[in-house]
Amino acid sequence: MSVNWEDMRTVLALVRHRTLAGAGEALGLNYTTVARRIQRAEEATGSVLFERLIDGYRPTEVGLAAARHAEAMEQAEHDFTRGVVASDQTLSGRFILTAPQLMIGSYIAPVLAEFSERHPEVDLDVRATNELLDLNRREADLAIRISRTPGDDLMGLRLTAQETASFATPALAEQIEAEPDTPIPWVMHSSANAPPMAVLKKYPKGYIRLKFDDVIAVIGAARHGLGVARLPLFLGRAEPGLVQVPLLPPQPYADIWLVGHRDIWRSAKPRAFRQLLVPAFRKRRSEFVASA
Repeated sequence: MSVNWEDMRTVLALVRHRTLAGAGEALGLNYTTVARRIQRAEEATGSVLFERLIDGYRPTEVGLAAARHAEAMEQAEHDFTRGVVASDQTLSGRFILTAPQLMIGSYIAPVLAEFSERHPEVDLDVRATNELLDLNRREADLAIRISRTPGDDLMGLRLTAQETASFATPALAEQIEAEPDTPIPWVMHSSANAPPMAVLKKYPKGYIRLKFDDVIAVIGAARHGLGVARLPLFLGRAEPGLVQVPLLPPQPYADIWLVGHRDIWRSAKPRAFRQLLVPAFRKRRSEFVASA
């Protein structure tokens, strides 16, 4: 029995994502190619690897066993490629960085510009996303993350602590100051169930007016006077249509970290990027923490 590695990789992707379209997106393939590879893997193994259901593909026991073997092969491949990258001390070739979208323009772009000028042979690839890309699978070489813990299996360096506070339009801020007993509307992330507890103790009439699943939307709503927003200091203070209101004194928030896989951390490109990024963040620490 001879099974193609790309077919096995496709089996693993379909187990992970359950649909042809999902597996195809993960692999950069169209769904017909995924279906063809699954059929070829089943023919090579002489077994049914998936049950075809209305809501997707469910792996059989043989399919799960095949996926476990494929995962071990994938891990071996990642171990090998990380080892190759770790031994690479040249400042050329591809370098992948991932970072939250809202940090790139003001904080990371200047570092990228200097890095590119110093190392023109490096092919920079920046993934602007809040998703935690898998550094073990080399979806990125380095990641800037807002987190309380960088990850036990990763190397991490804290760029800065940060705090949050409350922000609103000048008109709403003046109204709150003039009429502290009036109900105070909040615009918040969809993960919130109520205004901050520290606020409700002093202003018990606070209520959530609108929820959003995106921070940019929260900022936009606050700028249009729809309510008070709780934001990291670096975001709230940078918005020209918002002012800090004393409803919520600055509160500790998740730190900003630079993280990478242990095998990659000391190779040339990540090391050169760290040498520029770390001092750039530490010079601007006062934008993240009120007491700095």
